[in-house]
Amino acid sequence: MISYAPFFETLLRKNVTEYHLIFKQGIHANTIHRMKKGMPVTTKTLDTLCCILDCELSDIVVYIKDTE
Repeated sequence: MISYAPFFETLLRKNVTEYHLIFKQGIHANTIHRMKKGMPVTTKTLDTLCCILDCELSDIVVYIKDTE
């Protein structure tokens, strides 16, 4: 399973708000909503977020292995 928990931690660490991403950087509010719900986003979106936040992919997503 893919988790976006690192993304929200990175936002806090870099002092970037969701408002800034949506209204200043042009990230769709639906994208943030999808990430909050653990739904898929495109690799293009991940690339854009890495560029905006000047971070690595691992600062946005983490893979959590199913225990079943």
